[in-house]
Amino acid sequence: MRVINRFQKIVGFDRSMALASSALTALVPLAILGSAILGDLVPYDSAERITKRYSLTGAGAEAVDSLLSPTESTDASVGIFGVVFLTISVLSFARASQRLFEQTWELKPLSVRNTRNGLWWILTLGGYAVVTGWLSAVLGGRGLGLVTAAGEASVTAVFLVWSGWILSAKRITWPDLIPFGVAAATLTAVYSVGATLYLPRLFNASVSRYGVVGAVFAMISALFAAMLVLVASAALGREVRDELRRIRQGQRPSDHEVRQQWDSVVEQTRSRWRTVREQVSHRRIKDADD
Repeated sequence: MRVINRFQKIVGFDRSMALASSALTALVPLAILGSAILGDLVPYDSAERITKRYSLTGAGAEAVDSLLSPTESTDASVGIFGVVFLTISVLSFARASQRLFEQTWELKPLSVRNTRNGLWWILTLGGYAVVTGWLSAVLGGRGLGLVTAAGEASVTAVFLVWSGWILSAKRITWPDLIPFGVAAATLTAVYSVGATLYLPRLFNASVSRYGVVGAVFAMISALFAAMLVLVASAALGREVRDELRRIRQGQRPSDHEVRQQWDSVVEQTRSRWRTVREQVSHRRIKDADD
């Protein structure tokens, strides 16, 4: 009940969509730029990595390649506008991730005052992508991605614990973040295996229906699912941390407290359902008038 209540308090679905949108606007140009720059130094191609990681074929693989691979005639240099846009995009993603930890752990928002830590996190995110990419290249294609997911789990746990620590401006201690890191790494591994099975079908279906832009729709869907796992893990990690503290202090929730938590969850769910119904009814009336 506490985990569900925590998820609703941080508006989990809206927070997941906000993170997914920020990730898309930040990671796609970053992937294109990385392929253009690193391609001259090392054999690195973002489109090829995604294609191999999720075993994309046919129209799905072609769409990802068209979307993320720079053409041979493209100059790898970046103008001032490109640098500004990319910086704003990645910092927006960092702040969206920062707000997740601030809301879940009920901390005072720092916003742009935490920009320096956000930049450090972005650099570490790039390192994390390189490490997991190497693991995927070495372990990929074995056991439907199970070996790759298991190999990446420990790296993911360490990265996420460090992320919570640095994005919260070190206001959340490492021990308090361990339940979140373990939960997120485990659920992310499960999601990774499921994505390996489902994403090829999703990409091919979206591209067949909408063309290259269908790859964008598929990406935002995949990112939303991944961020939903992350947000749910944050709510779970926070409540596990609090429960472990209660256990150490010898506290047990009374039946009345459990009942109150259940009533709170039910009331919030009913309230959201009523709001959705009102919005749908209002839209239907508006469409009928038009």
